[in-house]
Amino acid sequence: MEQTVYAKIASYGLVPVIKLTDPDHAVPLAEALSAGRLPVAEVTFRTDSAAESIRRIGREAPDVIVGAGTVLTVEQAKQAVEVGAQYIVTPGFNPTVVRYCVDNGVPITPGVNNPTAVEQALEFGLTLLKFFPAEASGGLAMLKALAGPYGHVSFVPTGGVNGDNLAAYIAQKNVAAVGGSWIVPGDAITTGDFKRITTLTAEAIEIVKTTRAAATA
Repeated sequence: MEQTVYAKIASYGLVPVIKLTDPDHAVPLAEALSAGRLPVAEVTFRTDSAAESIRRIGREAPDVIVGAGTVLTVEQAKQAVEVGAQYIVTPGFNPTVVRYCVDNGVPITPGVNNPTAVEQALEFGLTLLKFFPAEASGGLAMLKALAGPYGHVSFVPTGGVNGDNLAAYIAQKNVAAVGGSWIVPGDAITTGDFKRITTLTAEAIEIVKTTRAAATA
């Protein structure tokens, strides 16, 4: 499952990082993302609504690849998997959480921002890693530096990535996809302005498409 899930995410090049405070918003949001040609959702475990939101997306929007983000404990990872999360994302490198996911065949993208953490991930056989917090950790300069010794590792930079620097990040060879919340703004979710989310998503997808096409031309 891991290769299939991550290959699909990489093909879109974007991972919307979502904070939901009301599970009733989960399915309309997932549908808005799909309408913008991005059937991917990373629901963060920052609220009590996360688990139920993931459950509803999995049940009512099955074509959307739904994952759990900001997972800090094994208990959260277990809960996420039980409600249907297809992948796990952690902000840092937690060996206990990583070991649980690896041992149980759960796709996991742990957060790293330095060579030591990258090598910890490699010990677990992981080669797709979250680069977080991206901008605060050196951004593109750090990604370029990491590409030297770790040419077989791909990253999902998250934190400070937005519509203004998306093209620069997606053009970086060791970037599989970028993560961010700018396409799923909190005020649009709470007010039910899902058309705005679809528009922002479609614009971001077009940037990814255009940038990748230019890189291969």
